[in-house]
Amino acid sequence: MLQIGEIIQTVKGIVEAKIDLVKSDIQDEFVGMMSRFILLTLIGSMAFIVLLFLSLSLAFYLSQFTKLPFMGFFLVGLLYLLIVVGLILTRNSKRFHSKIQETLKEFIFSRYRKNKNDDE
Repeated sequence: MLQIGEIIQTVKGIVEAKIDLVKSDIQDEFVGMMSRFILLTLIGSMAFIVLLFLSLSLAFYLSQFTKLPFMGFFLVGLLYLLIVVGLILTRNSKRFHSKIQETLKEFIFSRYRKNKNDDE
């Protein structure tokens, strides 16, 4: 017959192993989310730089096309003004917000969802 002390030690060992496993899973998930967040930040920064250079290129091209040095920059500014007005008009759109949220959730938590689907 097993001793009570041995049973307690076995249960303690199982609980400690489970706690270590959960800690490891949490650390893996956190590191995965942080790496995707850093990647998203880098992608956003690079997209901003690309947009900046494309905007300048378009502005210079339109300046040559219109033969007025300021007109290209003015037209690009108007384009961005239209984009800002469009964003302001859609700022309260539930569909717009839900699409952005779903995209971010999918990108940041993609590993978690993939693991969850594998478990089922």
